[in-house]
Amino acid sequence: MKVAVDTNVLARAILQDDPAQCRAARALLKEATLIAVPLPCLCELVWILRRGARLAQADIAAAIRALLDAGNVVMNRPAVEAGLALLEAGGDFADGAMAYEGAWLGGETFVSFDKQAVTLLRRQGEAARLLA
Repeated sequence: MKVAVDTNVLARAILQDDPAQCRAARALLKEATLIAVPLPCLCELVWILRRGARLAQADIAAAIRALLDAGNVVMNRPAVEAGLALLEAGGDFADGAMAYEGAWLGGETFVSFDKQAVTLLRRQGEAARLLA
C-alpha cells in the first residue's frame, strides 16, 4: 500500500501519547510500501514536537533524519535537508524549507521579518534580507 500521511499519524508514532493511535500509526508505517510525506506535514510535525511536546532540537532532527533514512519514505529531500540545517543551527525548520523551496521556484532572496531566520540563512551562504 502506498500512502500519503497526515501530520497526526507521524506525531502519534513518535510521541506515543495515545497508545491505540500509536499502535495503529506504527503498524501502517511498517506495512506501507511507500510513505509520501509532504513538506507542510514535516513543518507541522516539527512545530508540534518543538512547541507542543517541547522536545530538544537534536531529538527533533534525529526523528526527521530517521524518516529520511527509512527505505519506504519519500519526501523532498533537499528541502528537508535545508530545513534540518536551519533547525540544527538554532532556527526554525520551516524557514529553511521555505527558503529552499522559494529559491527552487525562482526566488533569488529570502525575505522575512524574522531576524534570526535571516541571520542564520546568511551564515549558511543564502541570500536573505530582513524586512524592517
